[in-house]
Amino acid sequence: MHLRALIVLLLVMNVGVALWWALRPDAAAEAAPALPADVPRLILVSEADPEQLRAAALNAANAAQPSAQVAAEGSDPALVDPEELRCFSFGPWAEAADAAAARERLQPEVVRIRSREAATGATGWRVMFPPQADRTQAQAVVERLLAAGFDDHFIIGQGEEANAIALGRFGGEPAARRHEAALHAAGFGAAVAEPPGATGAETWIDLAAGPGFDPDQAGAATGAADWAAPESGRLQRSPARPALEG
Repeated sequence: MHLRALIVLLLVMNVGVALWWALRPDAAAEAAPALPADVPRLILVSEADPEQLRAAALNAANAAQPSAQVAAEGSDPALVDPEELRCFSFGPWAEAADAAAARERLQPEVVRIRSREAATGATGWRVMFPPQADRTQAQAVVERLLAAGFDDHFIIGQGEEANAIALGRFGGEPAARRHEAALHAAGFGAAVAEPPGATGAETWIDLAAGPGFDPDQAGAATGAADWAAPESGRLQRSPARPALEG
């Protein structure tokens, strides 16, 4: 009797639990955390409006067109194949400001660019006797030179080399060294063979550019008198500077 009552009680409890489980309300979904105002909400493709999808695809295609056009035209010097680069030198400019303006003008058209200064002045070699204490001593040296048979001389009258004695200018070092040796043998050991000092400086611009670079046009635009391609070893006259006649 008690066993039957227990079985009936368990059966009623099971039925009650089953009914509660079947009829209970759905649990409320947890609210998503709020996003900042400037952060767009992630939308699944299945949730998106077809019109929004088409608009997004069109915007992406339009944004990609400029990059594709630049790559196709090859207008960016950084995209040039290193094997296609050509080297040039433009100049000379006597004024640093003019050289700087020319470099700024060429910069967007080239891959690499640099400026360099080159000394200008007289060519050849000279033989000199160092400056004497005064004009009288310099004249005494000249008299000794004349007595020894050296009649090519000139006393410098002013400047840093005042009272020095120029003993000849030569086209190259070998001839100057021979004259120096002859003076030393005659007892004028202070005579020195040397290249003449530089009298100024000029600026040249060296650059590397792609195959589309026009050196004639660049020379005319920057005012360069000449340009050279080092690999060819030839100096070209720029259109900015007319050829000399005669």
